[in-house]
Amino acid sequence: MKEQILGNMDSPQQLERLYRANKVLFKKEFNLIYSKVESSAVAQVWYQRLNYEQREISWGSKYELLFVIALSLIAGLVAKLPNFMGMDADFFYPRNISFIVFPMLAAYFAKKESLSVKRMLIILGTIAASIAYINVLPVSEKSDTLILACIHMPLFMWSVLGFTFTGEQFCNTEKRIDFLRYNGDLVVITTVILIAGGILSAVTIGLFELINLRIEELYFQYIAIFGLAAAPIVGTYLVRTNPQLVKNVSPVIAKVFTPLVLVMLVVYLVAMVYTGKDPYNDREFLLIFNILLIGVMAIVLFSVAETSRGNGSRVGILLLLILSVVTITVNGIALSAIVFRITEWGITPNRLAVLGSNALILANLIMVAYQLFKSVRNAKMLLLVENSIALYLPIYSVWALLVIFLFPFLFGFM
Repeated sequence: MKEQILGNMDSPQQLERLYRANKVLFKKEFNLIYSKVESSAVAQVWYQRLNYEQREISWGSKYELLFVIALSLIAGLVAKLPNFMGMDADFFYPRNISFIVFPMLAAYFAKKESLSVKRMLIILGTIAASIAYINVLPVSEKSDTLILACIHMPLFMWSVLGFTFTGEQFCNTEKRIDFLRYNGDLVVITTVILIAGGILSAVTIGLFELINLRIEELYFQYIAIFGLAAAPIVGTYLVRTNPQLVKNVSPVIAKVFTPLVLVMLVVYLVAMVYTGKDPYNDREFLLIFNILLIGVMAIVLFSVAETSRGNGSRVGILLLLILSVVTITVNGIALSAIVFRITEWGITPNRLAVLGSNALILANLIMVAYQLFKSVRNAKMLLLVENSIALYLPIYSVWALLVIFLFPFLFGFM
């Protein structure tokens, strides 16, 4: 892309074509070479166009805002289906919680990316088939495969959202990394929205109590649940319409949390040895250990995505490398523990699911750590780290697909 941009500085039409073909990559490469061509009037115009930061909040077009409001209301109505249709909440929510928000976000990006009819039909068919499948699985309180399917369904729906987000550029690694950045930005803005909503709810309930009206139950049943369902949808609208809102916040959070998580993880490992906790024979401890591993893995991936946004400092990359190595150590312990349990007590759906997840995460972490090691000496090599992450994301989707749709039949719905 660099060579194409440099070779077409005198051809505005070709530059526009390159930009429209891959806007994210074009901006990144153009900013890297701008110092070489900044004397050109064309380059100056493009620089301002690509890096202009809107200071005021934009609410987009009236029709887009109405579309977001409609999606938020639909999400709230889906969340209230058990009440409206007399369904068992214990049956509905574990199976269908993924379908409250993810389909609405997919609809938003399908419209935003102007997807082809064929692609939209694939997405719609996948979501519809998933809803039908998860709700016809046999009812059983002790079915491990049902629980695993319910746990992995949000990951699969997240994958469908990623497929929608990337639009017609699914194979573009930069677009996949942009999807990870969007997730980081969404977590930040949704957290702010929920905190603000929580304060508003407390004030509202408190004011009504002053006039002797108890509205807590009514408020949480019909207002709070709609707000919870709408928060990620509204948050998505805000970060995509106003990228300047959290563009500078997410990298700061990544820089702050990387050393904190590293210290926490090291202290935790030392404390584990000191207290004599044994993940090999303590099932609950192994479960918590794996949850910790998944959380740290997510932080590593999002931190790499945010660090690469600004090319990253050598210290920041080194911290990420150390965190990756420590996480590999944690993963190794968890993996050896689950192998031990399978050797001693045989294969069960839960053990096989944990084994597969740990093996996938370990392979991904090794790839990331290797590329980070090379990036310590050359920050521009972060692109290789991005590629290793982006290329691996579909593998998690395939694994979620197997656990959801194959495990119940493989283990006889046990």
